[in-house]
Amino acid sequence: MKARGTLIRRTQLTETSLIVHWCTHENGIVKAVAKGARRPGSPFAGRLDLFYLCELEIHPARSGDLHILKDLTIERPRLGLRRNYLQTLAASYFVKLIDQVAEAETPLPELADLLDRALNYLEVRDADQRALAHFERQLGAFLGVLEAGIEPIRSIREHFGNVPPQRDELMQRM
Repeated sequence: MKARGTLIRRTQLTETSLIVHWCTHENGIVKAVAKGARRPGSPFAGRLDLFYLCELEIHPARSGDLHILKDLTIERPRLGLRRNYLQTLAASYFVKLIDQVAEAETPLPELADLLDRALNYLEVRDADQRALAHFERQLGAFLGVLEAGIEPIRSIREHFGNVPPQRDELMQRM
């Protein structure tokens, strides 16, 4: 299957392989094994970094939800997210919140689009409370959990449990 998505998590599987999680437009949150990605000279070397937007080629698993990453092309590395700690913290919060509320392999193109817009915004502009509030309001609206007169983050908490801890640090630093 071909997909377009943002790398949201990397986990070591073996000495040479990684499990990579993608927020894709076509298939929602997808997990795949990048075999040999940690090996010197790997075709994945330098191409599996957080927040990268990529075109992916994934071979579906015969059983289970752990697919195989065959190839990728970096579309947008979003290097501006690394220009300071606040940008990286905000990007991490957005990614973790999307990962928390989205069901694995459930296509929700609105969520992938929201994440892309948020990360692209942070790539060129400083993180601020307005951007944070906009992201949470849009997310709550897409999820159908917004309630009149209640802060969007409160509605999200009520329906999905605690939000990622990065939010508290983000609020303190802004």
